[in-house]
Amino acid sequence: MKFPVVNRRDVLRGLALAPVAMSLPACAADTVPVHGYRIVATYPHDADAYTQGLIYLDGVLYESTGLNGRSSVRKVKLETGEVLQRMDMSSTYFAEGMTEWGDELVQLTYLNKTGFVYDRATFKQKRSFSYSGEGWGLTHDREKLIMSDGSAELRFWDPKTFTEITRLPVRDKGRPVSNLNELEYVKGEIFANVWHTDKIARISPETGDVKSWIDLSGLRPSEATNGEAVLNGIAYDAAKNRLFITGKLWSKLYEIEIV
Repeated sequence: MKFPVVNRRDVLRGLALAPVAMSLPACAADTVPVHGYRIVATYPHDADAYTQGLIYLDGVLYESTGLNGRSSVRKVKLETGEVLQRMDMSSTYFAEGMTEWGDELVQLTYLNKTGFVYDRATFKQKRSFSYSGEGWGLTHDREKLIMSDGSAELRFWDPKTFTEITRLPVRDKGRPVSNLNELEYVKGEIFANVWHTDKIARISPETGDVKSWIDLSGLRPSEATNGEAVLNGIAYDAAKNRLFITGKLWSKLYEIEIV
């Protein structure tokens, strides 16, 4: 069984669309454990930020925001939501997922088949690279970059050459899990937002099996009424074992505990 299919390009033509009612089929979520959550802390977040990639590193957040004409790379103070540093991108590009690699930031774009590498301290572009298909989410396991393209597969890349090493089909008890979006590597698992749902899949990087789901229903701020203000943004503070969650156009960012 596949998830409901929505043409992402049609949805993104306008942000004034009515909310799209989509959720994981009950049979898909019921096959593996489903966890809830507890809110540990709530922080401000820019409600105009169309969050595509989120990283917590050295005490601050790094964020990639999307939409043509609104795409940016940001350094954000967690406690206040203040944008400490920002680099706006050309309107040619619709920014997508982003991750760190050493002292660099690596960022995808949606339809341009182009990625960028920035100096993490200055946001100065150091180089670009090409890839096939669409760019959605990006993370790494300290050895390889892990990329999603909206399908039910994850791509593993060499972090120096950006050449593809392998692909990993993602399955829930044999059923493909499509629309994999923003990614984060957390304690040996790949956490993946599933676009237009309130669910995060916890994926085995060895087998591609969904080990469990995190159901974040009810987390979305009440004022986030736009149909595209969906859950999207996972960051992990490995030093303090903290998990941060936000969404596109959300006014809040949450630290949560999985229960």
